[in-house]
Amino acid sequence: MSFKPLKDICVLDLTSVVVGPVCTWRLGQYGAEIIKVENPEGDLMRGLGGISPTGQHSGAYLHLNRGKRNICLDLKKPGAKDVIDRLIESADVIVANMRPQALQKLGIDAESVRSRFPEKIYCLITGYGTEGPYAGLPTYDSVVQGVTGMAGLFLKRDGAPNYVPMLICDHVAGEIAAGSILAAVVQQRATGKGCTIEVPMFETMAGFVLQEHLAQQSFDPPVGPAGDLRLLSPHNKPVQTSDGWISFTVNTDSQVQAFLIATDRDALLTDERFSSVAARAKNVKEWFEVRGTPLTNKSTVEWLELFHKADIAAQPCHTLDTLTQDKHLKAVGLISHETHPTEGTTAAIRASIKIDDGYLDKRSVSQPKGWDSKPLLSEMGFENEQISALLTSGAVISFPSGD
Repeated sequence: MSFKPLKDICVLDLTSVVVGPVCTWRLGQYGAEIIKVENPEGDLMRGLGGISPTGQHSGAYLHLNRGKRNICLDLKKPGAKDVIDRLIESADVIVANMRPQALQKLGIDAESVRSRFPEKIYCLITGYGTEGPYAGLPTYDSVVQGVTGMAGLFLKRDGAPNYVPMLICDHVAGEIAAGSILAAVVQQRATGKGCTIEVPMFETMAGFVLQEHLAQQSFDPPVGPAGDLRLLSPHNKPVQTSDGWISFTVNTDSQVQAFLIATDRDALLTDERFSSVAARAKNVKEWFEVRGTPLTNKSTVEWLELFHKADIAAQPCHTLDTLTQDKHLKAVGLISHETHPTEGTTAAIRASIKIDDGYLDKRSVSQPKGWDSKPLLSEMGFENEQISALLTSGAVISFPSGD
């Protein structure tokens, strides 16, 4: 569709793996031109994200790097610095998730860039920020899940720490970074002033954990232990049915009453422990034991029919195999298929955001490494002889290699 509020914004993408590509992918969804810079080894997620026909476009890479133009530079080679300098000069926004030390060594850190171009918006996504005892340390999503206490929530609930089996910290921090850049663009358009943004994953995700789980210790003196006892209940899980699992939540008094009636537990309707939100908050352990009791006398479909009639929030608990076959996702066309220039037929996940009567554009397929190297050099004003010299020296790599 035509919703492209960032159509005049050029974003230089100096990111890799997940957190940075999530951020720049989102900005691309809003119409920004994204120029992704890769080194000769390429983004680690090209292979780390799983097997692909060529070994260069894992499923995760495909989905996180749509709509990005790709230029491949070897910044260790003479000439590459001139290219990156021109890319920075032509960009409105620079996004990086390399360690600060590496950026400083290359002279493409926020201070170096904004000392020359104070109007630029520079966003650095880090593991631990640039201050404090953890500053500059390497990290990945699972490490952030551990240090923020996310993994420890499983210890409190299940008796052993565990990771959420998706890169949840990367996705959240990437979206937070995109939002902060949007705010900076609004300010820049109003005032002409740029800014330096820093999004530390540790503080960002620790803040999320504490917003929910500081809980009773948010007060002085504390009124109870830390932790949302509902979320930490061992019974706060999908419930087994006769042929699978179902997920549901009942929070209001009317929902609770409808749930008790639907599950033939009318006797509990007058139980004072469960008669109100306040009562259930005081009797969390007992209430979640009731909520979490297996419902094995009916199938998932039968329970869904009952719960939906009672206006209870409930859906099947999907597996990775069944999610893509969900009737709602199929009806709204979340997943389609297209032809990739090197990988053949691939799945494409459309944008989930709808504006007026249409979804945001899916944008073009993720590009092979160096796919747009030559066109971008021409657009930046390099002459044909200069382009040939850059390609011959290996400072710039084009697709296919040596082209």
